[in-house]
Amino acid sequence: MKKLSRTAKRLSLFLCVAAVMGSCKMKTQPNAQNPGPVSTTTGLEYNADEGFQVSEYRDQPVGPNLVFIEGGRTVLGSFEEDIMNSRDNVERTVTVASFYMDETEVANIHWLEYLHAIKRDSTPEFYQSALPDTTVWRKELAFNDSYVDHYLRYPGFRYYPVVGVSWIQATDFCKWRTAVVNQRLSEESGIEVDANSGGRIPLESGVVVPDYRLPTEAEWEYAAYALIGTQWLDEIQTHSRIYPWDGHALRNPYGKEMGYFLANFRRGRGDYAGIAGKLNDGAMITAYVYDNPPNDYGLYNMAGNVNEWVQDVYRPLSFEDVDDLNPFRRGGFLDEEDGYDTENFNSLISNRTRVYKGGSWKDVAYWMSPGTRRYLEEDSATSTVGFRCAMIRAGSNY
Repeated sequence: MKKLSRTAKRLSLFLCVAAVMGSCKMKTQPNAQNPGPVSTTTGLEYNADEGFQVSEYRDQPVGPNLVFIEGGRTVLGSFEEDIMNSRDNVERTVTVASFYMDETEVANIHWLEYLHAIKRDSTPEFYQSALPDTTVWRKELAFNDSYVDHYLRYPGFRYYPVVGVSWIQATDFCKWRTAVVNQRLSEESGIEVDANSGGRIPLESGVVVPDYRLPTEAEWEYAAYALIGTQWLDEIQTHSRIYPWDGHALRNPYGKEMGYFLANFRRGRGDYAGIAGKLNDGAMITAYVYDNPPNDYGLYNMAGNVNEWVQDVYRPLSFEDVDDLNPFRRGGFLDEEDGYDTENFNSLISNRTRVYKGGSWKDVAYWMSPGTRRYLEEDSATSTVGFRCAMIRAGSNY
């Protein structure tokens, strides 16, 4: 991970040699880490009594479980045959800025910690609204009843991905996580929070992290492909991927794990894990969040295990409409929901439908390709959809 910004790396040292005196004088240009003692605009001293306060700053703190994703130019879109004939993610070139992403899906133990905190600090109504829908496991023609009671709370499932959470619940979790992490960072730094600020820790302090949030669809797809591992010529992206790993195969071609599947998915009708004594992916439902090798960014289970919520509102033509720098669709701008209500009476597309990606333990391999996309109402939940958090890389121009 890069510790310094590109600006800091390009810090210029100007050397002036006095021919007569033979002395040297060095001039350092100010930057975020070393702004100098006085303002280069007014000449006033920083941090003087009643003057402008400039806090010490070294770099953006890295929150727990986050992995740095170096951004850049890439080609997003589906590289698989469009068997759904949706044409809703056509290949196009975009640039995605650097950001951070959880190396794993948010697990049951994380959600239980969240429930513990809000039960103590929030209203009973909000606590009830945060409970996952464990009935997503119950089926009329299957006996999955044990998962209803045990999957979320039994210790053996602690590090399995939380499911039964809606997009709205996942977004609330991100807000809570931001507040808790920043409170810890402020206490460790000795900063006292001004009561007049509403309890919010000032961004100017430099000790807090930006907001945790759901990744955008472009960020998620970019991080899943992890094409940083395929580049071998400067400025030329010569390879692509169908899955978050090289090649067309779904099995590990190397070492002691040779022959085992690289993701947790459904091989075919009725085949969730293989036969006893030679299980293929070893998981009949979800799996341990660190199962299977990580991709080249160090992210686990970006294919299979559970689908993952992203921020974007779903529209079939987002690839045509959104910007080519940090593309994102936040609402129905340029593609209002009324058009879907009038033209397609049974359409499920609205400003409340959100994209999810990645494939799950219950999906066939097609949906594990990062370019595929589906959508669901933001207040809905299933046993196949979870999430992970992301965060911007602040103070960086790349």
